[in-house]
This record gives sequence, structure tokens and C-alpha cells, in this order.
Amino acid sequence: MLLSEFDYFLPEELIAQHPCEPRDHSRLLVLDKNTGAISHNYFFDLLQYLNAGDTLVFNDTRVIPARLIGAKAETGGKVEVFLLNRKSESDWEALVKPGKKARPGAIIIFSDRLSCEILESTDFGGRIVRFRYEGIFEEILDELGETPLPPYITEQLADKERYQTVYARERGSAAAPTAGLHFTTDLMKRIEEKGIHLAFVTLHVGLGTFRPVNTDNITDHVMHREYYSVLPETAELINRTKQEGGRIIAVGTTAIRTLETATINGLLEAKSGWTEIFIYPGYTFKIVDAAVTNFHLPKSTLLMLVSALAGQQKVFAAYKEAVEQGYKFFSFGDAMLII
Repeated sequence: MLLSEFDYFLPEELIAQHPCEPRDHSRLLVLDKNTGAISHNYFFDLLQYLNAGDTLVFNDTRVIPARLIGAKAETGGKVEVFLLNRKSESDWEALVKPGKKARPGAIIIFSDRLSCEILESTDFGGRIVRFRYEGIFEEILDELGETPLPPYITEQLADKERYQTVYARERGSAAAPTAGLHFTTDLMKRIEEKGIHLAFVTLHVGLGTFRPVNTDNITDHVMHREYYSVLPETAELINRTKQEGGRIIAVGTTAIRTLETATINGLLEAKSGWTEIFIYPGYTFKIVDAAVTNFHLPKSTLLMLVSALAGQQKVFAAYKEAVEQGYKFFSFGDAMLII
């Protein structure tokens, strides 16, 4: 499959610059993956498409202030360090810009309490950095770090919590699992009251989720690994749901990738580790039946994943209609239910 097959035209004015208020008042395009039928709703209408006995699966990761701005100790030149994966108490995998200032041995100073040394380069153009700090690292990061909004969002975010889901709790992501941004605590309560189960997995969003595909043949693309975790009670609930005939509805592509990674022989296993799973058309899903998702960037692995779930032609027909109907796209945009 060629990368060019996953391109589409999107007017710039349809790229959402700010989140919808209230959260659940964004629009919702519903795509029937079997028939290709499309209907238009609002997100608060989601409940009518869910059945008692279904399980919604959320990614409970929390975005950290992953962007640090510092200066090279030798020259004073500005350097940006973007945290990706924590390797140990003091070591992180990170992206460093500009790269020419990030050779092994270079020292970057962020404040009188925080600095780092570049240890080595990684396979994906990143760096391993070792932090030196006084006090509690997380508190220093909260003080000095910036929330890393995607580059296509040019407006400032007044409330940083709007780039977090209402159920975010496990710190570690470099970006939000944006399909979950549409949920409110009230909507989740009403979902539970209807007899629908809520389950939580963790995948810390890193380079694997948003790294662009640079190969003409998509099967040559290599995903960057991301950390995930599935707790025993989550595995038990999801397996019971399947056994009793309920549907597993993943909220977001990161929840899908976690579930598909940890499912062996049709059963979800309680486990944690690193996933490099790359889902594209032709993939046979092991446990996920349906998904809540946003509208994704052209040529992205996320668009390839939803094309695998619903069929490439059906997804692109839905995207074409979404453009014609003026839906908002990407992180703060409207939502799609593939069911």
C-alpha cells in the first residue's frame, strides 16, 4: 500500500484551534463499518449507540509538561528538549532541537535547579538525556515545562486542563489521547447508568503515535515503541464482556493499540510493556469491535488504523462528507464513532 493512498484534501479553516465547550457538544459522525451508512449527531448523543453490556475502554494517561526550553552550557544557544519516554529515575528518551547542539557530552541548563547531559543518540533521531536536579523532578517539571500542543494549533490554550481528559491519572504522555477529550464526568455517569461498563488501560503517547510516515510503501514504516499497561481487573472485565456477547468499544487509537497488543488467542492479558504495533488495512482485529475517534491527519498511522477498522473506502467517504459538512478536524476537532 502506498502512502499517497492515505492523503486527502482538508481546508485549513477546518483545523480546530480550540476545544469545544462544553466538551460533549462537539459534533459526532457515526459510520457503520458494515454498510458504510453515515449519520450526523452531537457527542452527547453517543449514548443511543451503546447497549447495556458493552464496555467502553479509555486510555487514562495524563499529559506531562514535556517541552523544556534551555540553553547550551558552552555557548548559551537556545535548545528545546521534548520528553518522550522515561528510562529510569534520571534518564529520558527525548527529541532535542536543534540536533547539532545535542551531541553526546553536551550540557543543557534549564534553571539553577535543573540541567541535563546528552548521553547518546537513538535510532529514531532522538537522544537519551540524563537530568540533574535539586528537589522532586515532577514538581520542577510542572514549574518549568510547557504543555506540548500539536504544531497545527496556533492559538494559546487558556486552561491547560482542556488538553487533558477528565479521567487522566497516569502521568507520562507527550500528547493527549484526544478522542477522550469529548467525555464529561456527567456523560460517563449516564453511560454507566445505562449498564455500559467503563474500563481503563494506559498507553503513554510518544513518538510512535505522531511520528510521520516517510516511506512510500507504508509497510516499510517502523513504529516507535510506547509504554502500555493493562491491569488484571481490566482484563477480566473485557474478557467477560466478550464472553457475554457485549462489544468492546475503544476510545481512541491508543486504546485500540493497547488492547490489540495485549490480546493473545482471543483473550486480553493483564500485562505491561512496550508496543510497536502498526495497524493498517488488512489487519484482523483480535478484540476491538468499535471505536470512538477523532479525524486524523492525512498520511498518518492513525488514519491507517481507522481505515483498517472500518475499511479504507468507507473511511475516506466519511472524511469527504465531514469536510463537506464543515466538521472540525484533529486534536480539538469533532469526533467519529465507528460501529
